[in-house]
Order: sequence, then structure tokens, then C-alpha cells
Amino acid sequence: MTVLHTIIAFVLALGTLVIVHEYGHYLVARLCGVKVLRFSIGFGLPLWKRRFGRDQTEWVVAAVPLGGYVKMLDEREGEVAPHELGRAFNRQSVWRRYAVVIAGPVANFLFAILVYWLLFMHGVQEARPIVAAPPPHTPAASAGFEAGETIRAINGEPVASWQDVRWLMLQLALEHQHVKVEVLNRKSQLNWRTLDLSPFDAEQLEGDTLALIGLKLYRPEIKPVIGQVVAGSVAERAGLQAGDQILTADGKPVVSWEGLVQVVRAHPGRELRLVYKRGSEQRELALVPEAVQQDGSSIGRIGAAARLDRRALDDLVTVVRYSPASALAKAVRKTWDTSVFSLNMLGRMLIGQVSWKNLSGPVTIADYAGQSAQLGLASYLSFLALISISLGVLNLLPIPLLDGGHLMYYTVEIFKGSPVSDRIMEFGQKLGLTLLLVLMAFAFYNDINRLISG
Repeated sequence: MTVLHTIIAFVLALGTLVIVHEYGHYLVARLCGVKVLRFSIGFGLPLWKRRFGRDQTEWVVAAVPLGGYVKMLDEREGEVAPHELGRAFNRQSVWRRYAVVIAGPVANFLFAILVYWLLFMHGVQEARPIVAAPPPHTPAASAGFEAGETIRAINGEPVASWQDVRWLMLQLALEHQHVKVEVLNRKSQLNWRTLDLSPFDAEQLEGDTLALIGLKLYRPEIKPVIGQVVAGSVAERAGLQAGDQILTADGKPVVSWEGLVQVVRAHPGRELRLVYKRGSEQRELALVPEAVQQDGSSIGRIGAAARLDRRALDDLVTVVRYSPASALAKAVRKTWDTSVFSLNMLGRMLIGQVSWKNLSGPVTIADYAGQSAQLGLASYLSFLALISISLGVLNLLPIPLLDGGHLMYYTVEIFKGSPVSDRIMEFGQKLGLTLLLVLMAFAFYNDINRLISG
């Protein structure tokens, strides 16, 4: 995935979500009789603009694609002709203004529901929830999990994939709960395992939650036979070919591909001697694994992939598919759960239970956009749905300048019987701008820190 592909995936994702959000405002404004002057995707210098419709609304694509806006007729922003006063936004009832403002975030949630609904009906290929042998001294080991057991339900809720397991365990771990897991062993016998997740604090759960618990995805032992060599890689330059079986590394026997990977990773920039078998002939060579950065540390890489038994791997994946009605219910549930979880994490950030380093900016989001696009359309659509939910939740926060800030003013107006004073709104705008700048600073700092640390 090149930088150009990442940028294209990011701009396409952001543009799509901005259109969805702003079109929510636009559509409800039109339904409420409000005149829309401009619909802009992006900020700054217009790259393209046209006027359409009875109201000659100006549609704009601007140079900076980090957002958008819908400009409505409003006496506070310019002079309004007497015959159009009834179509000015500020002249609408508080309930109509409320509906126009909340329509943006609602559009984001509806878009996520639509995407998840389509994905659940079409079917998504995911890993079966089969566990590997847990590392010693972990909650999973203490609970008695065994290699090859298939997780069927968590606290009574059925799970169909490893992703379901990851999502439920993360939520339950944050609540420090005891978890009852229903499993099916290799003999098709039902058992129940009880996990104690109370010892973990939120900071510990910021990494791989399942690894911390001791739950690892089962993978069959793969023989150390090369299936593919990357062009121009260390392995190719050293003379390794598809079909070569690695026998020893630095004199130590290699019995599995995982063992070979561990040895290679432990030799960044240092010579490694391999004995391998090609056909009936035994050979030997020396190579120096390329040093690459991963999670802040240097590891070795030679550019070779294992030869895989496709039939064995097919037994470890499943296609999760639902009927239209069930898919819709699951899509609504997933959107709701993700929204609540996002608010929960934001709340924990505010009270210091979760580190602010989890806040991501445009660089990290762009990276995820590129990675998801590389994995395929289903992964990219899932990414779009997740970011759409995040955008909806963010805009509902009661921060002036955001939709949630305007909704807060309108709520006060409903109970007070009159609009919030201009003085209070001006103070709120300054406070909201300060809060948003602080959040952006944290997000950009985290992005830069991730780039530096790899």
C-alpha cells in the first residue's frame, strides 16, 4: 500500500462521511422550509462549484477536505429579504432548529446501520472462535481453557467469530466482570470456563486485551516450508526458493514456521545461518535479516511466506451471514454498542482511567483507511461504518461549535422559554474553540508519536 493509495482511501472515506453528515442537515433543513445557500465539502478555496435547484443552492468542493458545512439563510449572518424571512433558520421554531441540527449525527448513525446491514446480509469471512493453548499464569490458563476449544457463548450471548469474542471481552474487561464462557471441545463436549477479569485496570487494556487475558486464536502448526519469496527480498538474494524446507537455524532445529519466524525476528541486522532441504538435497546458506521497526523495537525480516494447507485453513474460518431481519437487528445493536462504548471511553479519558494517547488524529485514521482498503471492500466498509459512528458521537458532545453544543443551547431554550443570550453564546464559542484546539493538539501529538515510535 503506497502513500498515494493511503491518501486516496482517506480522502474517499472522509469525503463520503462528510457528505452523509452534511446531507442530513441539508435534507431536514429543506423539509423544514429553510433555504440552503451553500453545501460545501471541505473548507478554503473552492475547486469546483455549481448552483442547482429551485433555491439555486451553491454546491462546492473545496481545497481542504477535513470537513464540510451547510450554510443556511440566517439573519445573524447577513441581510435577509422581507419575503424570505419565513425561510431563515433563526426564524424557525426551536423544535425545527433542533431537528435540523441533530439530523447530521443521526445521518451518520443511519449510514453505519446501513453498511453493517448490507455486510451482515452479504456475509463476512471471519476466523472461527477457536482458542490456542493459553500461556501459563494467565486468567485463561487458570480458567482451564484448552487448545482447540471453540467458544460458543460469553455470559449467555452467542458468538460466531473471533471478532465477536474480542469485542465482548473488551467491554466486559472494562467493567471488571467475572465472565462465564461456554466452550465446545474437540470431542464435541460442552464445558464452561469462568474468567476473572477484575484485576485489570483500563490502562492495561489499552493493548491487546485478549493476549492479556491469555486467549489466543488457534493456528495449526505450519511446517517450515517456504511457499512464497518476495521479489528483491533478503530471502531471494540469499537464494531461497518456494518449496525449500528449513531444517536448522544457527545450528538449532526448526520444527515449525512459527519457530523460524521467532528466530528471524530475533536477528535484525545480524547474520543467520540456515540449513535447508531442496528436493532430496541438503544445503546451507547465510543471510542477514533486514531490520524493521515494529511497536518501537527492531525485528528481523527476510521476505518469505509459509506454504499453507488451504483445506486446513478453511476449517478455521467461517462466513457470518444473517437473514435481512436478523441482519438489521444486529446492525442496529452493533451501532448502538459501538456508540455507547465510544462515550464510555471518552468519559474514562476525562476522569483519567484511560490514557489520552488513545485519541487518534487524521494521520492515524488515514493509515487505518489505507490498511482496511488493502484488506478488501468489506474491511473498508466496516472502517467507514466505525468512523461514521465516531463522527456522530463526537458531534453530539455538548461542546459549542459542534452540533451537540447547539443542541445544548436549544435544550436550555426549551426549558427557559427564550433563546440563550448572545453574550453566553459568544463565551461558549470561545470555550468550544479552545476545547477543540486542545483535542486536536492531543490527536496530532499522538499521530506524530506513533510515526516516530513505529
